[in-house]
Amino acid sequence: MTDPLLIDIPERLDGERTVLLMPRAGVGAELAVVITQALSHLRPWMPWAQEAPTAESSEMVVRRMQADFIARRDLCFHIYARRADGSPGRLLGGTGLHRMDWTVRKFEIGYWIRPEAAGQGHVSEAVRLLTVLAFGPLDARRVEIRCDACNVRSRAVAERCGFELEGILKNDALGMDGRPRDICVYSRIP
Repeated sequence: MTDPLLIDIPERLDGERTVLLMPRAGVGAELAVVITQALSHLRPWMPWAQEAPTAESSEMVVRRMQADFIARRDLCFHIYARRADGSPGRLLGGTGLHRMDWTVRKFEIGYWIRPEAAGQGHVSEAVRLLTVLAFGPLDARRVEIRCDACNVRSRAVAERCGFELEGILKNDALGMDGRPRDICVYSRIP
């Protein structure tokens, strides 16, 4: 098996309407604004989105994401709207390949988007780009999407992108309200 540090992983993935970029130092303030604007939308599902971040705390997160990307511990990307000239426009959200097991070659896709960009296909396009990356250069044997069974929008993305519901894990996690939640496990294999 090739050491993950030796795999050339693109820092930019281009879709028709979406650009995914590896997090870079300097975008923390912008990210803090996007998260703050999306808090009510994200709060039920994302443990990290319970309080508004500061520009400084978001910058620290972005720099950790960048370091983890380089070290191949976590492959986060920011989602941008694609301008007509192909350049990244407005920051819309985040995605990535997480909870990676390089021995098995297993990856989990996660995603979030600002509310005013929801339902426009950016998340589905991001998931498709990451799936191609996983089964291409990363030689994945398995790609998963896990989400709260009550998160209808997240489940719809998984199904729209060709992921199969393998099962629902009963009481597998605690929701933001502290009550047990069921988790859906979707997957794709080559």
